[in-house]
Amino acid sequence: MDNLRRIMLLNGLLVILVASLSGFMLLFQLVGGFEVWPGHIIEIPVYGTPEGWVRAHTGGLLNGVLVMLVGLSLPHLRLTETKNKIMAYGFCYCAWSFTVFYWIGNAVGNRALTFGDNALGENSLLSIIGFLPGAPSVFIVVILLAIAANALLRKNQ
Repeated sequence: MDNLRRIMLLNGLLVILVASLSGFMLLFQLVGGFEVWPGHIIEIPVYGTPEGWVRAHTGGLLNGVLVMLVGLSLPHLRLTETKNKIMAYGFCYCAWSFTVFYWIGNAVGNRALTFGDNALGENSLLSIIGFLPGAPSVFIVVILLAIAANALLRKNQ
């Protein structure tokens, strides 16, 4: 279990690192680049919208923290070795798939929310790449959270 906890903590920190990078993207988007001296901004072109970078930043931070919290909680859940592995790798997969979704969704017309065109814009190969890994994660994360909650409720009985 210690190895699974280490894997979860490491992945959580890496997801937070990528989310922090999206904070720089937000900054560059808002001010048009990087200020090296008061009033002197080096232009850095950035794709996407400020709202998309806010989502990538906050969503990534929360996903990373969730992975770390679940990793630290594993011993208290008292799950089987197999279920611990499912929890560890499942949460890591979800966090990374959502990270990919946030970054790609900010670059494509349909925000990687559907396979095809939608009210936000047209689809593309890139939008499908952003949508595919994240779509199952929406369900996987709910199932994993239910398993964890059930384990804690069962512990009190």
